[in-house]
Amino acid sequence: MRKDKKQVIGEEIGDESIRLFLDVEPADATPPSLHKLIKAYRGLRIDDFERFLGFFVEAGYDLDAKDAQGNDFVALIQDQRQAEPYIEAIKAARR
Repeated sequence: MRKDKKQVIGEEIGDESIRLFLDVEPADATPPSLHKLIKAYRGLRIDDFERFLGFFVEAGYDLDAKDAQGNDFVALIQDQRQAEPYIEAIKAARR
């Protein structure tokens, strides 16, 4: 990193930036709801992901979307080291 570039860690992001994850569309046969969840998981910290889930549900997307192999979001990420809080957030949003 160049010395004149400041590394930004933990900066609060606004609702509009979080809502942008609702705009991403899959380039393949992945269901749009599942694709949006995966992109948000990869791009957002847990606090922001929880906020995203509120917007996601409000927009009418499906928390239980499955891929062609029958895997939902939880099944796709459960073996990843940092996945547990995200899985808990999905479970809470399903209630």
